[in-house]
Amino acid sequence: SQEGLLGSAVIKGQATEVIDVGHFLPMAFADWFTRKDMQRTSLTLAVLLVDDSAFFRNMLAPVLKAAGYRVRVAPSAQEGLQALRSGQSFDVVLTDIEMPEMNGYEFAETIRADQHLGSLPIIALSSLVSPAAIERGRLAGFHDYVAKFDRPGLIAALKEQTAELHRAA
Repeated sequence: SQEGLLGSAVIKGQATEVIDVGHFLPMAFADWFTRKDMQRTSLTLAVLLVDDSAFFRNMLAPVLKAAGYRVRVAPSAQEGLQALRSGQSFDVVLTDIEMPEMNGYEFAETIRADQHLGSLPIIALSSLVSPAAIERGRLAGFHDYVAKFDRPGLIAALKEQTAELHRAA
């Protein structure tokens, strides 16, 4: 857990450090996240990112922030529920499917059963994307299902799920 690094990976047989671009951009361009050309209408939209993997939280949070979203991360479904019930307002929830204790399907079902949170858009994040998994996700209450490494797909899903909020802004 070194600042500026997301982790490491073996690429073509070589151990390679994966840098956190979101950490280094403001060092090179102090106004990177506040520049007018980088601001989006999504800047006011809040995302709760729930994933037990620090690697994926550290990889996705800067991507979401760079797209203009306010991001709060939770390392477990239980902490995600605490955040949702804390009174803080969220516009969409992104959650991993494969988590210990409470998986993403159970997390979505718990949100759907809560009268105050039941209409909140939920997007599933998974390394396993199959027709059966997507159908199970729809039954659990997910609005969309995105592969973890599909960053453009994730941003597109967020825009789709928050389109009505964009129009109201």
